[in-house]
Amino acid sequence: MDWSKYPNFSRKEFECSATGFCDMDPEFMEQMQILREIYGKPMVITSGYRDAIEHPIEANKTRPGAHAYGVAADIKVAYSDAHELLHCAIELNVFNGIGIAQKGDPDKRFIHLDMATSEMLDGGLRPTIWSY
Repeated sequence: MDWSKYPNFSRKEFECSATGFCDMDPEFMEQMQILREIYGKPMVITSGYRDAIEHPIEANKTRPGAHAYGVAADIKVAYSDAHELLHCAIELNVFNGIGIAQKGDPDKRFIHLDMATSEMLDGGLRPTIWSY
């Protein structure tokens, strides 16, 4: 993948923390870059690609999640910045999975964004927006 197309992000921040592998979907990354330009502030990625077998979170699932397909990211954000990022993501109208974790320690708060398809989720249903 040509990471120069996403000047506000690096491959390193999207690598699997368990394997170092990075297989992010180019369409997802294009939308993340557009979101970053609309949001206008740095976005700290805490989780991008996750290996379906080696990453501990994915390994504990019955089927791989959006991160294992390279179509998801968790962004460290809190307080009014979280509200602003959420507003921008909803307005962009391309993310069909939005998870909000805004309780507790501000350093551990994040917003999850994904573009998972029903095929990736084995036809499974889930809410579009949820909280952790």
